[in-house]
Amino acid sequence: MMDMNPKEIFRFDVGMLEDVPRLGSRCVKTAQGHVAIFRTSDDQLFALRDECPHRGAPLSQGIVHGTSVTCPLHNWVVSLQTGAVDAPDEGRVETLDVRLENERIILTVLP
Repeated sequence: MMDMNPKEIFRFDVGMLEDVPRLGSRCVKTAQGHVAIFRTSDDQLFALRDECPHRGAPLSQGIVHGTSVTCPLHNWVVSLQTGAVDAPDEGRVETLDVRLENERIILTVLP
């Protein structure tokens, strides 16, 4: 069994860019919970915890528009860039680091 440093960063190879549809998402299960990877119409990538701060709905099932996602249950709008919920609603979703490296989507998760 491998010993892990508790401050170790976990990097996940999520797949190719085309594995996430434009204006869509892909849900990734990690030891730290579910993460939604979003792709915008201009191929920007974003990653958020896959849970709306309102009632815990899976944001990966929401509608992506611009750099936001609308929650599938109660239409809360969440910024993909900051994780902040649009007013008048309040709340925030944790954002995670996601990037394209050598044509692969790489998600970084802290333990």
